[in-house]
Amino acid sequence: MKDILFTGCATAIITPFRNGSVDMDTLRRFLDFQLENGADAIVVCGTTGESSAMSYQERVEAISCCVEHVGGRTPVIAGTGSNSTSNAVTLSQDAERCGVDGLLVVTPYYNKATQEGLVRHYRTIADAVSRPIILYNVPSRTGVSIAPETYARLAEHPNIVGVKEASGSLGNVQRTRALCPEDFTIWSGNDDETVPICALGGKGVISVAANILPAEMHRLTQLCLKNDFAAAGKLQVQLKDFCDAIFCEVNPIPVKTALNLLGWQVGELRLPLCPPSEAHFEYIRQILKQYSLPVRR
Repeated sequence: MKDILFTGCATAIITPFRNGSVDMDTLRRFLDFQLENGADAIVVCGTTGESSAMSYQERVEAISCCVEHVGGRTPVIAGTGSNSTSNAVTLSQDAERCGVDGLLVVTPYYNKATQEGLVRHYRTIADAVSRPIILYNVPSRTGVSIAPETYARLAEHPNIVGVKEASGSLGNVQRTRALCPEDFTIWSGNDDETVPICALGGKGVISVAANILPAEMHRLTQLCLKNDFAAAGKLQVQLKDFCDAIFCEVNPIPVKTALNLLGWQVGELRLPLCPPSEAHFEYIRQILKQYSLPVRR
């Protein structure tokens, strides 16, 4: 049986920037905030962390900073995906040397690999490292989706332990659960699908919302893990307006804007991402107030 890398809520953290560089001091403070509020794992250099706009060296340094600062208090999972298999292997190996607990590997984007290509891509990476790998399926960004039958083939590899499922298809989640062994873990990749995916056997969420509401997202997943889906469903509905707001533009534009409004000073977005429209900026500000969060400007 494969060990479960984490259960509950993993925060896919933003990357703070200042004057064109990664702001390591703010990153450390933000990690402390997450740990103090129940984060069950930290995902660094994922989509929310703007990894695609970071240099290779910046990614390795941010991963190393997280591992060192967290110091084993919760699992640290590094986003190491690439549309080049060889690049994904190299970054995964470097992240492993940094001491991460696991790797999050998105499907190759732009290439539009076949299902056979996806199997070969992931097996090549998994053969090159010893850390557990979480597949990441987000076809709205990558242009390709992992089929449930492909999950079943990949689940045979000892280093491939599960998937962050963000396809938006609960039918695929059901099919995946039916085809894959019990030790192939499914985590929700969409905040507003946490409860339904957990009800289908998922073990939590890799969350954007938890950047701002780590305690609430931790509580949501704990209710699910305790099979209290009545209470979990109510909380999921209560969080719906918030989840909608932090995805009103492409992630991480809204969540980073919200953190700056809350006084975190996480800095700028990197091009090609840019600040939200005036209408969305005001929408985000009003939602923060609606949830009684301390807007500072």
